Amino acid sequence: MALNFNPLLSFTFLQKGNHNHGHPKFSMSRKVENTKNTHKQQVLHSMPPHKIEIFKSLESWVEENVLIHLKPVEKCWQPQDFLPHPACDGFHFRVEEMQKRAKEIPDDYFVVLVGDMITEEALPTYQTMMNITDGVRDETAASSSSWATWTRGWTAEENRHGDLLNKYLYLSGRVDMKEIEKTIQYLIGAGMVR
Repeated sequence: MALNFNPLLSFTFLQKGNHNHGHPKFSMSRKVENTKNTHKQQVLHSMPPHKIEIFKSLESWVEENVLIHLKPVEKCWQPQDFLPHPACDGFHFRVEEMQKRAKEIPDDYFVVLVGDMITEEALPTYQTMMNITDGVRDETAASSSSWATWTRGWTAEENRHGDLLNKYLYLSGRVDMKEIEKTIQYLIGAGMVR
């Protein structure tokens, strides 16, 4: 039995709650008129100047202590390392074996895997948020600053996790991938609600 995920329900769930908890305590903002003639706040500075200074002061520390953990691409595992290779003999047999094993996994585990995959698939939103954060400011997505380099490296790492989960869930045959894909599109399209 495939699990069904209602994208509207999921999207509504993502929108629930008080969104004020995520607001920075300090922000300079201005009202912006959107296409529906309603006003919303646009945050111009994500943190107070003293916190920006902290980020800037940690730049060399990040370069020396954090960037060393980014591996060259050729030394990293890739999603295909854990999945049947479609060009190899026995691909269909391996997929059938994977599906047999997946039938034994409780539905609750698949709900967790889907939730994780949806989170990983929203990486463009997270990277955009980090790129515009004061103290990082990688507006061109090509900055050589250590924070920007880390953000791009982290995003590339997490993207592999999402790719593996997406392919596994698809091949398992246990979830309704179209509904999940719609949920992901809703999530990314909505951006970060503040």
